[in-house]
Amino acid sequence: MKNNISSLQAQNEIFQAQQSVEHVQNAVSQALSHPNEKLIDQAYQSIEKAEHALKQASSFDNQDAVALVQSELEQQKQALQQLSNQQ
Repeated sequence: MKNNISSLQAQNEIFQAQQSVEHVQNAVSQALSHPNEKLIDQAYQSIEKAEHALKQASSFDNQDAVALVQSELEQQKQALQQLSNQQ
């Protein structure tokens, strides 16, 4: 039973990290569409939250799923950094 709970908790942590990255994708998309300081700041705040969620998820065994979510986050960070460099 303990393994089931641990497995469910791991899935939940990974799901939360994925949800956080989806929020980042939305925030970055908005910042790219309407570049202004407020939207860029919101995107960076979303990134911080997603990084925290990924840190929580990385303590579990499913490192392939964590790596996939991390890769998605890195792509969004690069897009936002390019936008910030243009400002």
